[in-house]
Amino acid sequence: MSFKCGIVGLPNVGKSTLFNALTNSSKAQAGNFPFCTIDPNVGVVPVPDERLKNLAKISKSKKIINTTISFVDIAGLVKGASKGEGLGNKFLSHIREVEAIIHMIRCFDSDDIQNVNPNVDPIRDLEIIETEMMIADLESIQKRLEKNNKKNIEEEQLKILEIALDCINNDKDISILKNDFNKKQLNQSGLLSLKPKIFVCNVDEQSVQNGNNYTKAFIDKFGQENTLIVSADIENQINELDINEKKNYMEMIGLRETGLNMLIQKGYKILELDTYFTSGPEETRAWTIQKNCTAPKAAGEIHTDFEKGFIRAETISYVDFIDNDGWLNSKTNGKMRLEGKDYIVKDGDVLNFRFNT
Repeated sequence: MSFKCGIVGLPNVGKSTLFNALTNSSKAQAGNFPFCTIDPNVGVVPVPDERLKNLAKISKSKKIINTTISFVDIAGLVKGASKGEGLGNKFLSHIREVEAIIHMIRCFDSDDIQNVNPNVDPIRDLEIIETEMMIADLESIQKRLEKNNKKNIEEEQLKILEIALDCINNDKDISILKNDFNKKQLNQSGLLSLKPKIFVCNVDEQSVQNGNNYTKAFIDKFGQENTLIVSADIENQINELDINEKKNYMEMIGLRETGLNMLIQKGYKILELDTYFTSGPEETRAWTIQKNCTAPKAAGEIHTDFEKGFIRAETISYVDFIDNDGWLNSKTNGKMRLEGKDYIVKDGDVLNFRFNT
């Protein structure tokens, strides 16, 4: 499975610049005027994972295939978007299609880059976007709860919509739904306000290490856990360098990781994802799965026939595979296990599936 993150924010906060940096492309227009991005741009990016190279070296694989993440650059929203202002509902519908939302927040001053608001205020900007998504949810819920439509809704989803409606109407925290319903149930509701979120504070080069007053105020309000401090301009510069130049430049400005790596790590965490591997002479490949995924479900990521005809999974942990120099020695040394249908695949497992055709 690949997961899709939508980059949203007000116009001119650096969304398209970040998108171009993350996807190493110039697909998205990055202009100094509102609504530069009219249709969402989609970039599919390989997920960096050093474990792949180590596995491929031992297995003498002909090729390495990374798992992927998709980034979607969604046009800038404005206050009133849910009522059709700016580019309106069309772009709210694009947000519904992604698994996680990356909120791009302007945390820099610039006379050269137009601001749709009179001043820089990251807290206000986020609240505008969140409000528009909540209003869109409210309209969606009200429509679905109309008498003619209500009869077609499952009881479980009906409860979610009714609680969500109460939260929105009475200014309660809608995230309380996560206490009583699982992620699959909440995803089925299609509510924008419940989508996992990453906050990206876009700063100037001088603030990339320690942030600034804008990022401090934002983190004080919304917390550190899902907040990243990134300079979209620096990320673009890094992408133009070769590997050695990139390493030297990052050391010079004090960056330990690229914005892409940080976003992927946050994305995997908030979406509760793991990676398992298949490795042999033809290829070494990474596969993305949900945490607590059973072996048959993991096999189904390769092909549905693998899941339907699942018998056993030959299983070696990544560390054991490396320490024992591959499949043969791992098996000889008792490090390979045969796991059945109830086995919960762990991050880093190297698997070979046995199945009936």
